[in-house]
Amino acid sequence: METVILAVVIAVVVLGAIGGLVVGSRRKRPLPPPPPTAPDITAPPAEPHVGDEAEEPSDESRRTIEEVGLPDGSAPVVVEEPPTEAPPIEIPEPAAGRLVRLRSRLSRSQNALGQGLLTLLSREHLDEDTWEEIEDTLLTADVGVQPTQELVDNLRERVKVLGTRTPEELRALLREELLKLVGTDVDRAVRTEPEGRTPGIVMVVGVNGTGKTTTTGKLARVLVADGRTVVLGAADTFRAAAADQLQTWGERVGAHTVRGPEAGDPASVAFDAVKEGKEMGVDVVLIDTAGRLHTKTGLMDELGKVKRVVEKHAPVDEVLLVLDATTGQNGLVQARVFAEVVDITGIVLTKLDGTAKGGIVVAVQRELGVPVKLVGLGEGADDLAPFEPEAFVDALIGE
Repeated sequence: METVILAVVIAVVVLGAIGGLVVGSRRKRPLPPPPPTAPDITAPPAEPHVGDEAEEPSDESRRTIEEVGLPDGSAPVVVEEPPTEAPPIEIPEPAAGRLVRLRSRLSRSQNALGQGLLTLLSREHLDEDTWEEIEDTLLTADVGVQPTQELVDNLRERVKVLGTRTPEELRALLREELLKLVGTDVDRAVRTEPEGRTPGIVMVVGVNGTGKTTTTGKLARVLVADGRTVVLGAADTFRAAAADQLQTWGERVGAHTVRGPEAGDPASVAFDAVKEGKEMGVDVVLIDTAGRLHTKTGLMDELGKVKRVVEKHAPVDEVLLVLDATTGQNGLVQARVFAEVVDITGIVLTKLDGTAKGGIVVAVQRELGVPVKLVGLGEGADDLAPFEPEAFVDALIGE
């Protein structure tokens, strides 16, 4: 009996020890990680504005697309532009007598012709060699073959009759003969006052590089100086910035400029310019056409189209061909082609200073049968002058 009780006690002790070991081992095991929780989602930082560096994003209230009101189309959205100051209006100097005031500038560039002729004519014996030198001097000055021959023949005859020649007599003789060549009985006024209607319509044509757009702007100044009101038509839509250049000239004297889109239809711009000129009641509309290469037939035909479209309003009163005086006889080739496309009524000679040869005045008039009406004698805004034969010849032969 005692043996049984002892065995039971030992069994209980053994079972208790085994249970303690199991519980201890369970306490030493690491606990499993807790289940992951959803991360906090934050809005991205606001993009920096213009001028912001790496500054901290500011807390800005944001609206959803539903909260933003959209225009309903009932009223146009007007974007206000910053006000721009209009350039001050300039007062051009009077056109009358400009060539006389600019005579010194003209004489500096033309003395080679006048003084050369006077020197040759002052020789004691005028033999054939001297007369050949006189011819060469005239031809070098771009007077042209036929006018040169006429002048030499007249000088030969009059010098023979004159006999003894004083410097004053030679100067008077040469002045008289040159005036005959240049012409004093020609109407050189730019026709801007048609009878019974306004405005007068003037087209300005010419080859690239002759100063055509600048001449148009300067002509506007001449007209404004004479008390006329002007609208400018920027029909040169092919040359970059031509319209801007013309508009700048117009703004200086308060003239309105009509322009179209770049590479647009020049005939349409010319048509609109005349239309607005009539509505505004101005005196003159000046139309600056594209400077076309005279060798491109298609472009020259388009120039004729511009004139025909303008004449749906009224006849064109004046077509001025701008020629670079420094091109000499090459300018005559251009003049002939333009005269075949449009009826040229007057010539504007630009760059008649510095290296220009004064004889081109005679040559181009003979070639086209139309007078030189305006001459450009420099880069200044008021250096375009009405052509005056007496002042021109006086500048040629000097004082």
